[in-house]
Amino acid sequence: MVDTLLDYALARQIQTVLVMHFIEGMKQSTISERLNLSTSKVNRLIAQGRKLGMVQIEISSPWQRLTDLERRLVAASRLRSAVVTPTLSDKPDTQLGQVGGAAANLLVETLRDGDVVAITGGKAISAVVEKLSPERSLDVTVVPLTGGVQGKYYTDVNHLVSRMAERLGGRAMLVHAPLLAENREQREMLCAMHPVREVFELARRANVVLTGIGSIAPRGSSYYDLAPLSEADGKALVNLGVGAEFMAYLIGQNGRVADYALNSRLVAVHPSELASCRQVIGVASGAQKVDPIRAVLRGGFLNTLVTDERTVEAVVAKLEGEVHVA
Repeated sequence: MVDTLLDYALARQIQTVLVMHFIEGMKQSTISERLNLSTSKVNRLIAQGRKLGMVQIEISSPWQRLTDLERRLVAASRLRSAVVTPTLSDKPDTQLGQVGGAAANLLVETLRDGDVVAITGGKAISAVVEKLSPERSLDVTVVPLTGGVQGKYYTDVNHLVSRMAERLGGRAMLVHAPLLAENREQREMLCAMHPVREVFELARRANVVLTGIGSIAPRGSSYYDLAPLSEADGKALVNLGVGAEFMAYLIGQNGRVADYALNSRLVAVHPSELASCRQVIGVASGAQKVDPIRAVLRGGFLNTLVTDERTVEAVVAKLEGEVHVA
């Protein structure tokens, strides 16, 4: 009976200290004064409470469903991590801005001084760049993964590289070569030029890669900003099993780089050359990106994906459906 009373008294004392410390937010020194205990005694009681399992921390978030989606996406793919934003608007540009902001935060959290960042062009990467706002300058080097396409601001990868380096406080190295050579021989010649080779070698050793994921479906396809294709050509590609554009390469629905003539003319780092990079982050949003995302995930080219809730729900449903069927 005596032991039971002693155990109860100790448990009550521990509970009192835990409530004062964790619930009421009191410092250990204040608790010691209130209860006429030494600070070391208060510290021991808190430690005992933890050991006995009396302290349980529970975090409740209104966005728990997004965390659940991230876990499901990682479980259904070869990704190491995912960031899912709420779908707050039906307007594609607004939603892409939301996703771009999340990717910008992730990029800043990921980067370390001395890192090399390699990026593609595209609307998604442009959205990321515009949202970058680090608290301090980062000693990083930003390089392109591809040659350039003149015209729209977001297709000019050199422009985005320069803009990102400026916002991060780092330096930019550019590739002064077109994305598409006229033939395979010209492509080999351009890639062998020292200024181009130097930048691409740096890109292959990048610590962090940031890339968009393009669609091939004729309507709204970003691939038409890069390659001289007609709508009929685009439909033919889809019928041939092409599922996505990734780093300007056409990717099959099976996740493999397609055996297509334009791929052999690209002045760009090949997706397979990113295997040693610490983190490869893909950024995409919208219903038209569901199948392209799935194709790129099948290829295992990414280890992190940033997208929105509605998009990932569709992607996860298809990926989990494939697992169930298998």
